[in-house]
Amino acid sequence: MSVSRVAAIDCGTNSIRLLVADLDREAATATDLVRRMEIVRLGHGVDRTGRLDERALERTFAACEDYAQVIAECGAERLRFVATSATRDADNADLFAAGVRERLGVVPDVVSGAEEAALSFAGATRDLPGVDQPLLVVDIGGGSTELILGRDGAAETEQSLDIGSVRMTERHLHSDPPTPEEIAACVADVDAVLDGATVDLTDARTVVGVAGTLTTVAAHVLGLDRYDSARIHHARLAVSDVLSSCAAIVAASHAERRSWPFMHPGRADVIGGGALIVVCLLRRAATDTLVISEHDILDGVAWSLV
Repeated sequence: MSVSRVAAIDCGTNSIRLLVADLDREAATATDLVRRMEIVRLGHGVDRTGRLDERALERTFAACEDYAQVIAECGAERLRFVATSATRDADNADLFAAGVRERLGVVPDVVSGAEEAALSFAGATRDLPGVDQPLLVVDIGGGSTELILGRDGAAETEQSLDIGSVRMTERHLHSDPPTPEEIAACVADVDAVLDGATVDLTDARTVVGVAGTLTTVAAHVLGLDRYDSARIHHARLAVSDVLSSCAAIVAASHAERRSWPFMHPGRADVIGGGALIVVCLLRRAATDTLVISEHDILDGVAWSLV
């Protein structure tokens, strides 16, 4: 039988997400049964303290208990739990690992930045319609940003950068809305990291954006009256429109952002940091179009099981 029912969990700095899907290896198709996300802010304060916060762990473990029930109800045959930036940086990652194992029966797979990038590329490009090659996949998370350059479904060059929406917000954007000085400091920090990047952004013929910051920016560009995955997935956006939306997001207060119907309330206070990363990246890329994918590392983790 070529169809396997699998469960994948991606636990990042800001969110924890679950995918349960039937994967057909022979047809290379996926049928989603469950796709869920909870904002748990696991990486809250890690950039400053080097440790996972006790309350953040409690929120994450509560989501794990909920996901364990869903996985059991769906009858998934295999589960892989991938943890990324926050747990790579934390001194007390052993507490996190023990809590996950107790609730889900698996040990978290704390992947390297390179493997995180490869999984993101595989997930983002598997069902992408015909685009110019090579592709640059940009995955902006809460604690890190992955840049993956490749072609024909295979990553060739990848890099994980320590810039993310939560990390940049906690480091620089303390006012609501942020001051011009805070914005300038954030941009300077991001640009300094990008100056040292080994992935050349100008090599890409197509830039593909994945994960919550970029999909939410896309919803702003599209003027959605609710978050609509079907309209966001594979949307092709003018870079000029993306930059305008990023500027509007950064300038808005947290309350204004929460009032937007497509905005997840748990993302409203940190998306400004993510939007500034988007701006810095797109200013360097040699393209006038950004393609958005709703499929990312979570889908790559699921396919890695088969």
